[in-house]
Amino acid sequence: MLTILYVVIEIITAAGLVFLILMHSGKGGGLSDMFGGSVGAAAQGSTVVERNLDRITVTVAIIFALTSLTLDLRLQ
Repeated sequence: MLTILYVVIEIITAAGLVFLILMHSGKGGGLSDMFGGSVGAAAQGSTVVERNLDRITVTVAIIFALTSLTLDLRLQ
């Protein structure tokens, strides 16, 4: 039962990582520009949004790594 929970968390975090990484603006702009990122680029608060997006992405990546390691240890 616990393994199923870890697999579900793993799938959710994997999908979340894909979405969050695509939201980051790269050299030429990312999907975040499609959702109004370029409109707020002149505003002062746009750096706060990028910083928060970075923090959320790192948090989800850590959760993904921990569930991957936990699943590896449980399934051995």
